Amino acid sequence: MQNASILVLGAGELGMAVLRHLAKQAVRFPGTTITVLLRSSTINSNNPSKQRDIAELKSLGIDFLPGDLSATVHELSAIFKNFHTVISCTGFVTGAGGLQLKLTHAVLNAGVKRYFPWQFGVDYDIIGKGSAQDSFDEQLDVRNLLRSQNRTKWVIISTGMFTSFLFEPFFGVVNLAQNTVHALGSWNTAVTVTTPEDIGKLTAWIYFAEPAIEDSIVYTAGDTITYGQLADIIDAALDRKLKREDWSLAKLKSELMNDAGDIIKKYRVVFAEGKGVSWDFDKTFNAEQKIETLSVKQWVQDNLK
Repeated sequence: MQNASILVLGAGELGMAVLRHLAKQAVRFPGTTITVLLRSSTINSNNPSKQRDIAELKSLGIDFLPGDLSATVHELSAIFKNFHTVISCTGFVTGAGGLQLKLTHAVLNAGVKRYFPWQFGVDYDIIGKGSAQDSFDEQLDVRNLLRSQNRTKWVIISTGMFTSFLFEPFFGVVNLAQNTVHALGSWNTAVTVTTPEDIGKLTAWIYFAEPAIEDSIVYTAGDTITYGQLADIIDAALDRKLKREDWSLAKLKSELMNDAGDIIKKYRVVFAEGKGVSWDFDKTFNAEQKIETLSVKQWVQDNLK
């Protein structure tokens, strides 16, 4: 891992965590450089929160490269070819329409040695093509493209849902304002969750692991719990009894049928089906390496108490 140049795409919530922990680990590997690709408008932003992020990244010794992911495959390849590794922290929020595939084509065309695509989420192989969340199909296309070649080594990190997503009112699982918790599918349906900070930490550990992890899917988790366990945790931590309502798969599918374009309803159906959205915590990379991660119980204590 000597003298490796890393390019991270994006510095949102996850990108910042990845950059922070890569910089922390890189001190053990002389010659490692870390660069983040950001729009010029972000690098030079007057927004106080953006300025804080830029100042933090500068203090960590991270380099800045102005660029825009809306560029063509050819233009992106010209940028990527100068780096040993590309780590994509773009997320779906940068828009549908094949961005993840475009980035993967650019990485492969550039001859990048190692690629961590944006796959920080569920197990797309198990979910398969044609799921309720149609944006997942592109993630499978990315996997198939990476598997079809052997020049660029790839690492996919499966993390499950962001832990905080369970508590977002718009997602509807936990709604403290209404004193209600909903089960997606059933109370025995399980979900794997990890915080962005832990994903950043584990990504750095996986990147610097020796021997190098290559052409592999690595499973991580902050926690794997059922919706029933989630309700029990909140009741105990907040010393209150939440009203429990299960949202059956049939109900959620019906709601999606009546509002086919609603992205949140698509996610609810996929998680209610319970396929490819959870895995055994004890078999994760962090459990095997004894790397501590934040459980749902601790997240509730830290954020809701």
